[in-house]
Amino acid sequence: MQNYKIILTFAPKLKVNMNYLRHLATKYPITTTLIIIIWILCLIPAFPETPLDDIDLIDKWTHIAMYAGTFGIMWIEYLRKNDTYNRKKMLWLGIVAPILMGGLIEILQANCTGGRRSGEWLDFFADAIGVIISAIFGILLVWYHAKARTDS
Repeated sequence: MQNYKIILTFAPKLKVNMNYLRHLATKYPITTTLIIIIWILCLIPAFPETPLDDIDLIDKWTHIAMYAGTFGIMWIEYLRKNDTYNRKKMLWLGIVAPILMGGLIEILQANCTGGRRSGEWLDFFADAIGVIISAIFGILLVWYHAKARTDS
């Protein structure tokens, strides 16, 4: 009986969270698609060797580019859909959540891919660098957008 009560109290919260995720997916369709691609690329078995493997730290550069590009686009989508800038929302959606996502992916790579992928701290730091680059870009866009609105 106790488990039934726990499920009943948890179910409405889950529904609210799922509605919010659906809202985010429809409000940020390009970002959502790119996030799904990141998850797929990071969790599929390792790729075959390529000539690019000879470049030092190519994997880290790839992580920086994936996260900077994806979350840079998220900042653009945010500005296109909103007239005002919500600092708290963008702190969580534009910085904290992507860094946590990068950490979660690295943990899953280390523990759930059967040794085919290895989670690395340097990949996590590269993800965080990409997010910070996109946040700097996004904050500059917000500043420019606000300045353009006050000038007109």
